[in-house]
Amino acid sequence: MISAPSGAGKSSLIQALLKDNPNIKLSISCTTRKPRPGEQNGREYYFLEEEEFFKLRDENNLLEWAKVHGHYYGTPKPPIDECLAKGEDILLEIDYQGAKQVRNIYPDITSIFILPPSIEELEKRLRNRAQDSEDVIKQRLFAARHEIEHANECEYVIINNEFNTALKELQSIFSAARLTYEKQRLRHEKLFDSFTI
Repeated sequence: MISAPSGAGKSSLIQALLKDNPNIKLSISCTTRKPRPGEQNGREYYFLEEEEFFKLRDENNLLEWAKVHGHYYGTPKPPIDECLAKGEDILLEIDYQGAKQVRNIYPDITSIFILPPSIEELEKRLRNRAQDSEDVIKQRLFAARHEIEHANECEYVIINNEFNTALKELQSIFSAARLTYEKQRLRHEKLFDSFTI
């Protein structure tokens, strides 16, 4: 599970990780916000009307949900449960509010927080991507300070100062998480059973 303030480079790091690790599945969240230029329904998000979102929530089909920057975001639960039952790797890209909800359901989840090297660099990145109005940028910077206070809730923190270094750190965490006894036992059940006396 990866969390970060908007503009910290979380999405770019995740895309690079997935490119090098095709066996990792990315959980696709749903949102009530409109698509940004280049985004496609079912790839970055499932773009829903509020009524559709609330129906999923009310039927307990969301693992987590939150209202962020005036829009609702959530993670459909059935695909996560299906992947976990099969022992497959799944990555959740979630804000800190949703991360708390996920930890209540899956307390042993590996959690990572991506930090920018400074608030000034974060502002520069938000401006350079040229996707938001001045008011939205100010709102995101204000929210970022609050979100960063929740970095201590994660097991791992990556400071995304230099992209390739941050990517290597992310890959290292992911590799280590896959090697826990529980994960290895689930993936290699026949091997472990063969050692049983």
